[in-house]
Amino acid sequence: DCINNYAIDYLHRHAKEAGDRPFFLFVSQLDPHHQNDRNRYEGPDGSKERFRDFVVPGDLDGLAGDWQEHYPDYLGQCHSIDNNIGRLMATVRELGYDRNTILIYTSDHGSHFRTRNSEYKRSCHDGCLRIPLIAWGPGFFGGGIRPELASLIDLPGTILDCAGIDRNERDQGHSLLSLLCGETQWPDSVFAQISEASTGRTVRTRDWKYAVTAPQPAHPACSAHYTESHLYDLRSDPHERTNLVLDTQYNAVRAEMKQRLLDHMAQAGELLPEISAAAG
Repeated sequence: DCINNYAIDYLHRHAKEAGDRPFFLFVSQLDPHHQNDRNRYEGPDGSKERFRDFVVPGDLDGLAGDWQEHYPDYLGQCHSIDNNIGRLMATVRELGYDRNTILIYTSDHGSHFRTRNSEYKRSCHDGCLRIPLIAWGPGFFGGGIRPELASLIDLPGTILDCAGIDRNERDQGHSLLSLLCGETQWPDSVFAQISEASTGRTVRTRDWKYAVTAPQPAHPACSAHYTESHLYDLRSDPHERTNLVLDTQYNAVRAEMKQRLLDHMAQAGELLPEISAAAG
């Protein structure tokens, strides 16, 4: 609430002092996030009672972790964000900025509630990697859902494109605005780098997820050697419950996904590592 009060105050001051001068406002909502110093998610008062009868997501159902205890507070935090985004949108409309302002809503990661490893967010699974991405404003009006896979690396180019600013040829990613205008050939896979709790790399297509993990206990940012750790058939297993990394009938899929991963690593400027097969 406090963060959004500051953002709303900024919008009012800008309208009064700067008028039509362009602005860029980054509002870091903070929640929903695990409070590390208190070892729990903390929703607004009453969250546990209000959201106790939640529908269990398929990627949590039947797994261990601490989602049963914390998910109501997590939903309470999400509900608070919804309300505050509503306040921001109301202010944008009140000030007449809705005709020429673009809003992008997204996150940096999700949470798997300790179902996949001993912490919350550093995992190759969709609970961590698949996050909201909503764009609204000129070029993004009309509603609809796009099937393409997007990445956070696409947002800088998108923002520059919206502002009419030329991009540097070294910039990575693609413009979502160009995608909607049909002006770009969109990639069919996305790449993720995992660090801190472990060192890993992941590539995801619409149908498959492939991940590798480094063996070093020190967990550096990158590694010269990785081992295959996960392979999921997202068509038949959208909640990633069956790891196929040791199943030999998927050797051809693993080989294709391995090459995709190496291509992404090269595009990101990483030194190409050795990738070993998982041991049974």
